[in-house]
Amino acid sequence: MIRGFARRAFLAGSLGAVALPYSRAYATDLSRVTLRVATFRGQDNTLLPAAGVADFPYRVEYSEFNSGSLISRAIDADAIDLGGWSEIPMVFAAASGARVSIVATLDGPTTNQAVVVPANSTAHSIADLRGKKVGYIRSTTAHYFLIRMLQQQGMTMHDIMPVPLGMSDGLTALKSGSLDAWATYGYAIQFLQADGSARILQSAADILSGHYFIGANPRKLGDANFRAAAADYINRLGRAYAILGADKPRWARAAAPVTHVPEPVVLEYLNGTNRPYRTRPALLHNSVYWRDEAAIEFSITRPRV
Repeated sequence: MIRGFARRAFLAGSLGAVALPYSRAYATDLSRVTLRVATFRGQDNTLLPAAGVADFPYRVEYSEFNSGSLISRAIDADAIDLGGWSEIPMVFAAASGARVSIVATLDGPTTNQAVVVPANSTAHSIADLRGKKVGYIRSTTAHYFLIRMLQQQGMTMHDIMPVPLGMSDGLTALKSGSLDAWATYGYAIQFLQADGSARILQSAADILSGHYFIGANPRKLGDANFRAAAADYINRLGRAYAILGADKPRWARAAAPVTHVPEPVVLEYLNGTNRPYRTRPALLHNSVYWRDEAAIEFSITRPRV
């Protein structure tokens, strides 16, 4: 993902920074707060308990998603309070005028994103997909890196038969032989490799930035208790990644039964990641949007007209 591309999209969307200072003294009763948190399979609702940091002083209700684009839309629709996605869904959210506030960022690996093909495919490069039916997950990193991979071969989306599909539909279509290739991410890749139904045609590891946004519901950020709970949750997420990143066998044991990927395969993937997960302040337009000290200081919001 290209920072310049994301920045141009933010500027074009007329997003403005709004100062929202927070002090611990303002928070009175976190037990009254309910955080509606978006998670991917095998992520937050698996990792925080596995790391022993799920003893929240507030209530957390998880909803599972398989696309960052869907998470940003859910926040815009006031169905979710907190969730993460890559730079690409945020570009589309900004362009559509979505009500979403960016409160933190998450650095992570890029090794779990790739174009995969059936195991018996004759394709050996992206160029071999010319005229073929290629699935992708719209408005996500998969959409982006597929375009970039085609460009590397002097091709565009017009040179293939692109098929936008959600995660479940894409997985079913590839396994049934309805797709010649699929641009996807996450444990779906390890799942397909584990059962021998697919192989990686090209990894997006050297294309993507590994930068992700953590977004919050701007309707809730005026509540000091909510802000304290959201900041505490982000801190816990960062701690969970640090704990499990230092004990990957433990991580694999927790994730395997949830993702339905064999534990040795999960561990092999985790050992092969190219960088760790790490929460950090969201630096957009040179402003700080979240800090470790349980403080959400700014948000980016484009109000609905």
